[in-house]
Amino acid sequence: MASLKEVRGRIVSISSTQQITKAMKMVAAAKLRRAQDNILRMRPYAQRLSGILANLSSITEGTVTNQYSQKREIRSVLIIAVSSDRGLAGAFNSNIIKGVVSLVNTKYSAQQAADNVTVLAIGRKAFEALKKRGYNVNGDFTGVFSNLSFDTVRGAAEFAMDGFIRGQYDQVDLVYNEFKNVATQIVQTEQFLPIEEKPVEENASAMLVDYTFEPSKEEIIQELIPKSLKIQVYKAVLESNASEHGARMTAMDKATENAGELLKELKLTYNRTRQAAITKEILEIVGGAEALASK
Repeated sequence: MASLKEVRGRIVSISSTQQITKAMKMVAAAKLRRAQDNILRMRPYAQRLSGILANLSSITEGTVTNQYSQKREIRSVLIIAVSSDRGLAGAFNSNIIKGVVSLVNTKYSAQQAADNVTVLAIGRKAFEALKKRGYNVNGDFTGVFSNLSFDTVRGAAEFAMDGFIRGQYDQVDLVYNEFKNVATQIVQTEQFLPIEEKPVEENASAMLVDYTFEPSKEEIIQELIPKSLKIQVYKAVLESNASEHGARMTAMDKATENAGELLKELKLTYNRTRQAAITKEILEIVGGAEALASK
């Protein structure tokens, strides 16, 4: 049985840890509110922009060439993996790592064998973990979360878009955590480039608008497509940012509860040990008194 001093030391240590986890939970909750507001404002804008682009594409189908839709034989692949810069967020980062590894093993095993798979890490955790696993990782954009904005994320999107246009990459995929609620984050894998053609729904034809193009439809679409692609990456990063704070809040809440349960057990052990020591002392005193009385 542990001594009273050891048990008391563990109680003090776990109490300090519990205070830290409580503080981290409160910080994560405050950051989550802002991050959640950001993604909820971004979603309608991104969906509306995609809708306009799809509407224009259906009208101009076959008349406007789009360099971002060119399908080629997949020889070289770029995977944009969105993680976080810090840990202590439960399975948030490990799920992204597993998602990237699973994607490479199931879909791009031939390209990986030829060393033609590159991972663009947005977030330090993905960079460090995938680098240790021997992947070819680009870490130029690992620090975007220190100053998260559209301008800082745009560089990563432009890197992927320029690489696709130059033929450096034949396909670009996005792997990120989609924010559902505080307790639920879903790993999403999306094809970023080439742009997938989405079939027009049957009832969507009635909603098509007769546009008057100013300037030309070619200029408008060539301007909208790059903007839509950058918004897609920015939305993925905002989803991941909200998911990170939700995952950390949940993890720290669970850690605080576990610390409380452990404290109860340690205090019970401490009281039992203390009572056993007192009982032992009483028995020694009574035994000594009886020995003296017998003389």
